Amino acid sequence: MELEGRIARKLSVQSGTSARGAWSKQEFIFEYQEGNFPTQVCMNVWGEDKVKDLERYQVGDKVKVSFNLSSREFNGRWYTDVRAWRIEPANAAPAPSREYAQPAGFAPSAAPMPSIDDMPAQLSDDDLPF
Repeated sequence: MELEGRIARKLSVQSGTSARGAWSKQEFIFEYQEGNFPTQVCMNVWGEDKVKDLERYQVGDKVKVSFNLSSREFNGRWYTDVRAWRIEPANAAPAPSREYAQPAGFAPSAAPMPSIDDMPAQLSDDDLPF
């Protein structure tokens, strides 16, 4: 999912050690426009690299946030997590897809589009259904 808005507040970095090793996370308040009213949501980033990505932005910066939603139950209560996995400036152009990127120096052909006159004539003995 993606939303554009601004960073309204950054909370302190939390860190610790688990069975899998050291971890760090940071929560931030993201404000976006929903209809006529601003809406705020608490998002988080996990991992040292994502925390460093968030450091680049200041309170008030307009950003586009890509995130995932997940919920889990613990002792009869439900907890929802809004985890940001990419934060970029709101006015940034999307990166070109690697799948469809054209090689350097590629120039599309200037050949004209074929017309009906360029199609081969139908043969009357052709009995194919297509």
